[in-house]
Amino acid sequence: MRKNRGRSLFLLLCVGPAAILFFIFMILPTLNVFRMSLFQRGAYSPTETFVGLQNFRQLFADANFIRSMQNMILLVVIVTIFTFGFALIFAAILTREKIKGQNFFRVVFYIPNILSVVVIAGIFSAIYKPENGMLNSIIGLFRDMTNPILWKGESLVMVSLIMAMIWQAVGYYMVMYMASMSSVPQSLYESAGLDGAGRLTQFFQITIPLIWTNIRTTLTFFIISTINMAFLFVKAMTSGGPNGASEVALSYMYGQKDAGLYGYSMAIGVVIFLFSFALSALVNRATEREPLEF
Repeated sequence: MRKNRGRSLFLLLCVGPAAILFFIFMILPTLNVFRMSLFQRGAYSPTETFVGLQNFRQLFADANFIRSMQNMILLVVIVTIFTFGFALIFAAILTREKIKGQNFFRVVFYIPNILSVVVIAGIFSAIYKPENGMLNSIIGLFRDMTNPILWKGESLVMVSLIMAMIWQAVGYYMVMYMASMSSVPQSLYESAGLDGAGRLTQFFQITIPLIWTNIRTTLTFFIISTINMAFLFVKAMTSGGPNGASEVALSYMYGQKDAGLYGYSMAIGVVIFLFSFALSALVNRATEREPLEF
């Protein structure tokens, strides 16, 4: 009895400080966001006026907010699909094919992940420059560039953000999937090859099912983190422009806060929080399946 009590006390001492800090710095601020979304006040004013759900009614009638949500969802969907597609393909090639310098390719692909968003934004802003950027210079070898392509113009700015975000994330997930794929027994591939299964069939029938748990975990993590990364890339590369074409929900929220609409910006934060939570639950449910073992 005394031993169990001592063990419980030890666990409490270990977990207690972390739980207290989590409550103070995570739970309380989150609850305060929900509370403040029901009030109207300036960013630096102590005066609060209770308005109930008025901020939310105004929010869903705000065309700029709806556009920012659409941009955020577009980035989450497109960046996730292409990032995971490229990561799985590159990981499969580097794991299963006999390519010299595999460790070199791992390092090269992983480098973008250790760079700050500001550095990546600077690199891609230079690449996208209309007059002498690398991208327009390469395209100029094959077509007339009298009127250069405006990669950060209103029609192409989202494409530019998508390419930068994919480049930043692919290497990290490729390395993770290489670690998972390297643990799949080679005998399974040899048996499948004897049965006439090609590399593509082996990839979808053996590799993907056996690393599905890893894919599912990283998918949920990546989708949620992309909401934050989209905000960082937008702030560093475009500041939401031109004409709000690249505005995402988080950058719009900060813009409203800077304009003095603190309660309104908190309502945007609540919507983003609920959207993230619902999206996580949806992805977990959609990707749920029986784990395979070998």
